Amino acid sequence: MEEAKQYLPDGIEYVEDSYAACKDADAVVLLTEWNQYRALNLEKIKEIMKEPVFIDLRNVYEPESMKKAGFRYCGVGRK
Repeated sequence: MEEAKQYLPDGIEYVEDSYAACKDADAVVLLTEWNQYRALNLEKIKEIMKEPVFIDLRNVYEPESMKKAGFRYCGVGRK
């Protein structure tokens, strides 16, 4: 985070983990395929978000599974 702060503009809120980033969020946008984001506790994320909207730019999750979990899901490039 300290490295990012040198390059990114002011006004960005930095948090310690994925769940803190999702708290009270209107939507989650997944931008990476890193392993720690492949096994998120989706039930927990849904509970702490304002709206269960998940935008998956790397197609890490399966659309049907996400819909069954109660998310409005969009995987880029998928039908």
